Amino acid sequence: EVQLVESGGGLVQAGGSLTLSCAVSGFTFDDHVIGWYREAPGKKREGIACITMINGRTFYRESLKDRFTISRENTKNTLYLQMSSLKPEDTAVYYCNAGSAWGQGIQVTVSS
Repeated sequence: EVQLVESGGGLVQAGGSLTLSCAVSGFTFDDHVIGWYREAPGKKREGIACITMINGRTFYRESLKDRFTISRENTKNTLYLQMSSLKPEDTAVYYCNAGSAWGQGIQVTVSS
């Protein structure tokens, strides 16, 4: 069974930074493309970034690429999302995704 478990969310002031982690289990980590999504209140879920686990190639949502960085640590089966210069509009539930599998989501709240 594929499992994705996010951690590292919380409350941060505008301008601050936060790093999310996603622990992945249940499949061969190296064979997949894994990504981060978010869903803000009243808005549709949107893609942030994804990474090919085998070679680390990254893809970003254009509007976020200057502030968000996706990375992975294959030996730990863990995906990361580094977020900087956070804004109140970054407030959302953040999800880790691999194919049809989703994590439970983790809240990130940015106060003004």
